[in-house]
Amino acid sequence: MDRSQNDAERWRKAAARGRIVERLGRAGLAVVLVVGSLLFLLPFYVMVAISLKTPQEISLTSPWTWPAEPQWGNYVYVLTHPLVSFARLFLNTALISGIVTVGVTLSSALTAYPFARMRFRGRDRLFILLLATMMLPGAVTMIPSYQLWAWLRWIDTWLPLTVPAFLGAPFFVFLCRQFMLGIPTEMDEAATLEGAGDLRIFWQILVPNMKPVLATVAVFTLVGTWKDVLGPLLILNSPEKQTLELGLRTFQTLSRVEWQYIMAGAVIAVLPLIVIFIAAQKVFIKGLSLTGGK
Repeated sequence: MDRSQNDAERWRKAAARGRIVERLGRAGLAVVLVVGSLLFLLPFYVMVAISLKTPQEISLTSPWTWPAEPQWGNYVYVLTHPLVSFARLFLNTALISGIVTVGVTLSSALTAYPFARMRFRGRDRLFILLLATMMLPGAVTMIPSYQLWAWLRWIDTWLPLTVPAFLGAPFFVFLCRQFMLGIPTEMDEAATLEGAGDLRIFWQILVPNMKPVLATVAVFTLVGTWKDVLGPLLILNSPEKQTLELGLRTFQTLSRVEWQYIMAGAVIAVLPLIVIFIAAQKVFIKGLSLTGGK
């Protein structure tokens, strides 16, 4: 009896130590996550703080200090600048990013379907060839692409920035294919027995189950297109057709060293991305985790 009591006591002590270790591990992980989050937020904090300062405060105080009296008029000045219309630039960027996001998400999922669900000769070789295109640097295809757009008379239009989005993106095709491989094929077989074709299987069975990875593709594409500078810089010449990033750099040249206005424009440019990521973070992280697990 004494032996059983001793064993039970040892088990209780071991369980208590295990709970303590688990709590310490969670606390350590929480500390690491909080510190990492603060490190990533510090540049944004500095940007916002400078955007609300006067020129005197910028020159006399540390970038880390919050302004004594926030100058919200700096944002009004940027938004109402006579030479750079941020409202127009914002609308252009939103339209281009929206079209590209829809095109890349749709075409990547459609391209991934035959690689994941259909059997045909040379499928794996074609998929490897598709992935190999990711190894090509953008500088290699820049000049041929520009010559093609010039031959098509698409320079200074949005077509070179939007039309290629409907031809798929290799990395996102890979993500969609890996996610599709994790969806049971029995669902496809049951739909085939009911007389459903490939297109119906894709739209009614796979797409509803692919929401996490489709959200991941959409967020990646939206952020990349919104922050793209090189593509619009090569293609767009007319000020009324330019994007927010180009307009921000034009505004930077006009404002010279007026950092409060430059930082205010930068906050305006990056704020929509932060809002979109916060709104879609749960689905975005789920899509990454499930795709990586497969």
